[in-house]
Amino acid sequence: MTLDTDKIDRAALALLYLTLHDGCRAWKGFDWGVLGRLHEAGMIDDPVGKVKSVVFTEQGLQRARQLFEELFVKEEV
Repeated sequence: MTLDTDKIDRAALALLYLTLHDGCRAWKGFDWGVLGRLHEAGMIDDPVGKVKSVVFTEQGLQRARQLFEELFVKEEV
């Protein structure tokens, strides 16, 4: 089975938004490979360290919110 890491990264970014706190921080409870790819893509600051949260970049925060709304918000009828 081949994993689509782009889909995984988009879902992880949206779920990071779910744990948003202090304006631009999110709890980093995801696989290090995913966090590394999000960092390389410019979505979050370097996730390596003892701090239990990551900081979204401005671009990453906007993209996370967009993906969160696309994937998880119900359309009102």
